[in-house]
Amino acid sequence: MKTVLVTGVAGYIGSVLARQLLDKGYTVLGVDALFFGGESLVGIYNHPNFTFRKGDVRDDAFVKEIVTNADAIVHLAAIVGDPACRQQPELANAINWQASVNLFDTAKASGTVERFVFASTCSNYGKMEGDDYITETSALNPISLYAELKVKFEKYLMENSGNNGMIATPLRFSTVYGLSPRMRFDLTVNEFTRDLALDRGLKIFGEQFWRPYCHVEDLAGSCICVLEADRELVNGDVFGVGDTSENYQKKMLADEMLKVMPDADIQYVDKNEDPRDYRVDFSKIHDRLGFTITKRVPDGIREIHDILKDGVISDPDSTKYRNSNPEAI
Repeated sequence: MKTVLVTGVAGYIGSVLARQLLDKGYTVLGVDALFFGGESLVGIYNHPNFTFRKGDVRDDAFVKEIVTNADAIVHLAAIVGDPACRQQPELANAINWQASVNLFDTAKASGTVERFVFASTCSNYGKMEGDDYITETSALNPISLYAELKVKFEKYLMENSGNNGMIATPLRFSTVYGLSPRMRFDLTVNEFTRDLALDRGLKIFGEQFWRPYCHVEDLAGSCICVLEADRELVNGDVFGVGDTSENYQKKMLADEMLKVMPDADIQYVDKNEDPRDYRVDFSKIHDRLGFTITKRVPDGIREIHDILKDGVISDPDSTKYRNSNPEAI
């Protein structure tokens, strides 16, 4: 496997993944429509093993062209997150479902693409029953258009992944955080840390609700882990990505932030209903593929805090650091 096609390459995860692939000696064909700009690619644009193609995965002719040059595909291009999909439902359906199906079908028909890795989400689980940890075999309960489309495409991949031809592997990502060349501050850890680092008060609604978290570098690394795994270990199977010890309640996140910013003003607002409340067991990807994380939530808090205190990001409130910005689409 030499050339990896990364869709959504200029995005929060894609811009990190491209760098990791290049560091490991892969040739990277990066594709992005640049809804949120392409500044994240400046550092690798002239890399001898990186080629960028501006284009939209909804364009059938463009998809046919780029697929012929790939040995593997990591499909990250999507309208990402509940708010963004809620704001642009037709666009979300067109990209997250219709274009994804066409990309997969075109890649499979090419006869040259060996692997297809798809970025799905733990949001597919919705809400856990009782205090049990959720695993890949747990029932799915998508409660947003974003999760519904992820579940729908996961099912399509599972029904169409073949043993002899191209194989497909969906990855259910934990809630992401951390520094990326395409920074986002509409993610829980990043947003909370930003507000506290800038000496703002923080109100937390529903301090008791659970969610798993994983650093953007580790989510990107999981894609490479799957690309390099033996075919029989990943073919037509789904993996949650994270670490079981990195499930946090919102109150636990706040406690970690107080270790870095002890004078922070944090208030808690009682909320007893949240459609997303789950703890996830990530033993499968660790035991079968040997995947391990390299950073934990406290590391992410510190790096976000430090970069803001140093003034490296001058306007962290800018809409360019959010996905739910309809003016950017």
